[in-house]
Amino acid sequence: MARVLTAYLKRSDVPARAALQQAIDRLPFALTVDDDYVPLKTAGYLPCTFDGEDAGFDLRFADCSAPRDDARDVMMTFKWGGDPREEAAALAVCAALTTAFGAIVQRDGAALSPDHMLEQAKGALV
Repeated sequence: MARVLTAYLKRSDVPARAALQQAIDRLPFALTVDDDYVPLKTAGYLPCTFDGEDAGFDLRFADCSAPRDDARDVMMTFKWGGDPREEAAALAVCAALTTAFGAIVQRDGAALSPDHMLEQAKGALV
Protein backbone atom coordinates (compact mmCIF):
# COMPACT_ATOMS: atom_id res chain seq x y z
CA MET A 1 0.00 0.00 0.00
CA ALA A 2 1.35 3.39 -0.98
CA ARG A 3 2.33 5.82 1.74
CA VAL A 4 0.33 8.64 0.17
CA LEU A 5 -3.05 10.21 0.81
CA THR A 6 -4.58 12.88 -1.41
CA ALA A 7 -7.27 15.25 -0.17
CA TYR A 8 -9.32 17.34 -2.60
CA LEU A 9 -10.94 20.54 -1.34
CA LYS A 10 -12.48 23.72 -2.60
CA ARG A 11 -9.95 26.53 -2.25
CA SER A 12 -12.37 28.45 -0.04
CA ASP A 13 -12.62 25.45 2.32
CA VAL A 14 -8.89 24.98 2.94
CA PRO A 15 -8.70 25.59 6.70
CA ALA A 16 -6.49 27.94 8.64
CA ARG A 17 -4.32 26.23 11.24
CA ALA A 18 -6.61 27.08 14.19
CA ALA A 19 -9.71 25.72 12.43
CA LEU A 20 -7.85 22.57 11.38
CA GLN A 21 -6.63 22.02 14.94
CA GLN A 22 -10.16 22.45 16.30
CA ALA A 23 -11.39 19.77 13.90
CA ILE A 24 -8.54 17.46 14.90
CA ASP A 25 -9.31 18.04 18.59
CA ARG A 26 -12.76 16.47 18.03
CA LEU A 27 -11.09 13.18 17.01
CA PRO A 28 -10.12 10.41 19.44
CA PHE A 29 -6.39 11.21 19.15
CA ALA A 30 -3.98 13.53 20.94
CA LEU A 31 -2.60 15.16 17.80
CA THR A 32 -1.24 18.68 17.41
CA VAL A 33 -0.28 20.22 14.08
CA ASP A 34 2.72 22.54 14.29
CA ASP A 35 2.45 26.27 13.65
CA ASP A 36 4.44 25.66 10.44
CA TYR A 37 1.14 24.74 8.74
CA VAL A 38 0.18 27.55 6.37
CA PRO A 39 -2.87 27.03 4.14
CA LEU A 40 -1.99 26.71 0.45
CA LYS A 41 1.71 27.37 1.17
CA THR A 42 3.06 24.48 3.24
CA ALA A 43 5.44 22.51 1.03
CA GLY A 44 7.52 19.94 2.84
CA TYR A 45 7.81 18.37 6.25
CA LEU A 46 5.07 19.41 8.67
CA PRO A 47 5.93 18.65 12.29
CA CYS A 48 3.16 17.17 14.42
CA THR A 49 2.96 15.77 17.92
CA PHE A 50 1.05 12.54 18.39
CA ASP A 51 0.60 11.38 21.99
CA GLY A 52 3.58 13.51 22.99
CA GLU A 53 5.93 12.13 20.31
CA ASP A 54 7.08 13.48 16.94
CA ALA A 55 4.87 12.28 14.10
CA GLY A 56 5.15 14.66 11.18
CA PHE A 57 4.66 14.02 7.48
CA ASP A 58 5.30 15.69 4.14
CA LEU A 59 2.44 17.96 3.06
CA ARG A 60 2.16 19.76 -0.24
CA PHE A 61 -0.59 21.85 -1.78
CA ALA A 62 -1.24 21.99 -5.52
CA ASP A 63 -3.91 23.26 -7.84
CA CYS A 64 -5.84 20.47 -9.51
CA SER A 65 -4.71 20.47 -13.13
CA ALA A 66 -8.24 19.56 -14.17
CA PRO A 67 -10.61 20.72 -11.42
CA ARG A 68 -13.07 18.07 -10.35
CA ASP A 69 -16.71 18.32 -11.37
CA ASP A 70 -17.60 19.16 -7.76
CA ALA A 71 -15.42 22.35 -7.85
CA ARG A 72 -12.71 20.90 -5.59
CA ASP A 73 -9.75 22.69 -7.12
CA VAL A 74 -6.99 22.15 -4.54
CA MET A 75 -5.05 18.98 -3.76
CA MET A 76 -3.28 18.30 -0.48
CA THR A 77 -0.80 15.45 -0.75
CA PHE A 78 0.34 13.68 2.42
CA LYS A 79 3.39 11.38 2.40
CA TRP A 80 5.14 9.66 5.30
CA GLY A 81 8.01 7.33 6.07
CA GLY A 82 8.00 4.05 7.96
CA ASP A 83 6.99 5.34 11.40
CA PRO A 84 3.40 4.24 12.09
CA ARG A 85 2.75 7.45 14.07
CA GLU A 86 3.38 9.44 10.88
CA GLU A 87 0.76 7.42 9.00
CA ALA A 88 -1.71 7.74 11.89
CA ALA A 89 -1.15 11.51 12.02
CA ALA A 90 -1.73 11.92 8.27
CA LEU A 91 -4.88 9.77 8.43
CA ALA A 92 -6.22 11.74 11.38
CA VAL A 93 -5.65 15.09 9.66
CA CYS A 94 -7.38 13.76 6.55
CA ALA A 95 -10.33 12.51 8.63
CA ALA A 96 -10.63 16.00 10.11
CA LEU A 97 -10.50 17.56 6.63
CA THR A 98 -13.29 15.27 5.48
CA THR A 99 -15.62 15.73 8.44
CA ALA A 100 -15.15 19.46 8.98
CA PHE A 101 -14.21 20.87 5.56
CA GLY A 102 -15.83 18.62 2.97
CA ALA A 103 -12.64 17.08 1.60
CA ILE A 104 -12.63 13.95 -0.49
CA VAL A 105 -9.66 11.79 0.51
CA GLN A 106 -8.22 9.03 -1.64
CA ARG A 107 -5.64 6.32 -1.06
CA ASP A 108 -4.53 4.23 -4.02
CA GLY A 109 -7.36 5.78 -6.06
CA ALA A 110 -10.11 4.72 -3.65
CA ALA A 111 -12.11 7.25 -1.63
CA LEU A 112 -11.94 6.80 2.14
CA SER A 113 -14.62 7.63 4.68
CA PRO A 114 -13.69 9.42 7.90
CA ASP A 115 -14.52 6.27 9.89
CA HIS A 116 -12.29 4.16 7.67
CA MET A 117 -9.41 6.65 8.05
CA LEU A 118 -9.77 6.65 11.84
CA GLU A 119 -9.88 2.85 11.84
CA GLN A 120 -6.70 2.75 9.73
CA ALA A 121 -5.03 5.29 12.03
CA LYS A 122 -5.78 3.14 15.07
CA GLY A 123 -4.56 0.07 13.18
CA ALA A 124 -1.28 1.76 12.31
CA LEU A 125 -0.56 2.23 16.01
CA VAL A 126 -1.07 -1.42 16.99
